[in-house]
Amino acid sequence: MFAKAFIPYRGYFSSPFARWQGSLATENAIELAAATAKRWLAGREIDPQVFEYLFFGFTIPQHYGFYASPWAAAMMGAERIPGCTISQACSTSTTCIYQAAMGVEQGEYRRAFTLMADRCSNGPHLVWPNPKGPGGQVESENWLMDNFGHDPWAKNAMIETAENVAKEVGVTREECDELTLRRYQQYCDALADDRAFQKRYMFPLEIRVSKKKTVTFAEDEGIMPSTAEGLAGLRPVLPGGVHTFGSQTHPGDGNCGVIVADREAARELSADPGIEIQVLSYGFFREKKGYMAAAVVPAAEKALAKAGIGVKDVKAIKTHNPFAVNDLFLARKLGIDAMGFNNYGSSLIFGHPQGPTAGRCIVELIEEVVLAGGGYGLFAGCAAGDTAAALVLKVDCA
Repeated sequence: MFAKAFIPYRGYFSSPFARWQGSLATENAIELAAATAKRWLAGREIDPQVFEYLFFGFTIPQHYGFYASPWAAAMMGAERIPGCTISQACSTSTTCIYQAAMGVEQGEYRRAFTLMADRCSNGPHLVWPNPKGPGGQVESENWLMDNFGHDPWAKNAMIETAENVAKEVGVTREECDELTLRRYQQYCDALADDRAFQKRYMFPLEIRVSKKKTVTFAEDEGIMPSTAEGLAGLRPVLPGGVHTFGSQTHPGDGNCGVIVADREAARELSADPGIEIQVLSYGFFREKKGYMAAAVVPAAEKALAKAGIGVKDVKAIKTHNPFAVNDLFLARKLGIDAMGFNNYGSSLIFGHPQGPTAGRCIVELIEEVVLAGGGYGLFAGCAAGDTAAALVLKVDCA
């Protein structure tokens, strides 16, 4: 359990997420994230040089990704701070925040910045040498599609892991459609009153389209309207399966940033020093191979146990839910209402740029708990390789 790690109130942002092959399809995710963070910090009147370390998280290689963290730090305006690059599939944001909190806890630094970004669009096509191949032929890999479609250890696609869990616990197609519709309605709540909830944390991107023209990208792109009738009319992705393209997420592009600091530094960087956000605990787990969606439950239980609380003690729960079965399984195992969490949005609806996905969920979690007057918040989400990670936060609005 952490005692010294805090997140300043409004010491975080998430960009809107773009649809796959959409408005961000040709942007270098590292450059765009650094430029966005620099603009955001300037708007908050925070000098980037106050940070002592940068954790940069991404999962899809970009040009010059070898230098990702120090390069991003320099472009942000903090060219003398070191950092490291973390890639842990959909747990990337969770792990970046956890590692930053660990450093604060150990007194390695007082202020760290975590910056997470991905561009699933136009993913790289890699060529690997194969000296023993006939005629010196090479092996090639489509980084995004090949890895989404095949786990080299479990020997299956990601959607097969969801179907395995659904079959094992008896989740039905109708339950998946019902939950998907509920998640879409919850996302629409974040759009009410001219996107009042999203504007609490969402920071627009600036995209340079020519030497003389820059456009602003301010809202999510690629959200598919859902109705009960529309969902019911879709075919399963796999024959006999319970998930359709409506009840699974879609690849996307975007970025987010979160400051992690000690208590005093967090107060100095906070938009409201009266609101205190503490990082309490972290949990992780790896499930049997081919059952990724099931890993979320023990990861969440571990984080809750470390924090010394139960699931009934939390004010809000957010999940990374690439498949509807993730939330249905979690609800059954924890004894909670599947329709009662993930208010204001989740990755099932707003998309899945991997690196920043959990970060956006965590930012939304904080804002939801603030609106509820404070209390505990739980984030949990799965990741490639049948793994999962979770964080417990405590918000004090006194």
